[in-house]
Amino acid sequence: MRELLTGNYAIAEAVRLAKAQLIPAYPITPQTPIYEKLSEMEAQGTLPGIMVRVESEHSAMAMCISASLTGARVFTATSSQGLALMHEMLHYASGNRVPVVMGCVNRVLAVPWSFGSDQTDTLAQRDTGWMQFYCEDNQEAFDTVIQAYKISEIVMLPSMVIIDAFFSSHFIEPMEVPDQVAVDRFLPKAALPERFDIENPTFVSNVVTTGSQFMPFRKRGFDDMENAKTVIKKVDKEFEEHFGRRYGMVEAVQTEDAQLVLVTSGSMTSTARVAVDSLRNKGLKIGLLKIKTFRPFPSGEIKSALQGVAKVAVVDRNISLGNEGIFCQELKSSLYNSDIRPPVYGFIAGLDGLDVSPDTLEGIAMEVMGKDEPNDLPVWIGGS
Repeated sequence: MRELLTGNYAIAEAVRLAKAQLIPAYPITPQTPIYEKLSEMEAQGTLPGIMVRVESEHSAMAMCISASLTGARVFTATSSQGLALMHEMLHYASGNRVPVVMGCVNRVLAVPWSFGSDQTDTLAQRDTGWMQFYCEDNQEAFDTVIQAYKISEIVMLPSMVIIDAFFSSHFIEPMEVPDQVAVDRFLPKAALPERFDIENPTFVSNVVTTGSQFMPFRKRGFDDMENAKTVIKKVDKEFEEHFGRRYGMVEAVQTEDAQLVLVTSGSMTSTARVAVDSLRNKGLKIGLLKIKTFRPFPSGEIKSALQGVAKVAVVDRNISLGNEGIFCQELKSSLYNSDIRPPVYGFIAGLDGLDVSPDTLEGIAMEVMGKDEPNDLPVWIGGS
């Protein structure tokens, strides 16, 4: 069925169709409409699960972990400072191998206090052991929530489904919403291990005494995160077979003959598509690489997409103070030990939702085409 939905409402609708059984809720702008819509569904009797209003984001994640350990399918959502407050519990979630799915709406972290889009809040959680999926538009956000449940419940690691504040969260787009029967065919009822057995009580999150006990747990988590790549691809292919849409861990657009490839993520990618078409019409061989999956990082897919490319320009809506844009540094790291090592130019643009227009991205491409080598530091675009 064709519907007009904001990104927030698209996520809420996907959670309903995924039959999440427990939804601990604590609101924060610009994620609040996800909970408002789910609460409305609950009041109307159309939400299969129940919502619990908790006193903080920390509590929300603690409840998700506890419920998931009993075998329940759970969901929560947050943004910015709320995600930062959850940080401790994010490690507990991945360490306990609970397949929580969380909607994250990228918003700047204080200080200064603001509300616009900035990926630093989720990227600051990159080492917590969560899978991270950055969505370009509302349809992709909806589809990715459905996929994330299937992926997480196979891999037994939690997932973040991530959209941009206001560009996606509050922007209304036409999209396809399948019926419950179709979703049920793709996503079976939750069948998670129940790790609380009153007849055979055990510890959860027990203390280990030495590094020799600790390291095997971390190695297992590392291996399973790496193996998740195979699961992500398989689930994405199955999703295409059911619904006709597929996203990949990355998407390469006109990279085969490209002299320069722009690298983007999130909603900025839609703007980059327009810029690349315009540059192609002007006779310039420019391509686009969209990074959708950030954890696990798709190094192999990136190397494949950038074969034969002369230059790469990464446009980050985030910053790691003391280094550069986070997607840029990760991409460089993935290429360093390979024979595919084009010069990589880093740009910081769009922080706090500052507009990144097609002209802006065309200007970045033209600047890189005219340079012999990258700067040591990222180039800042816009602002004062």
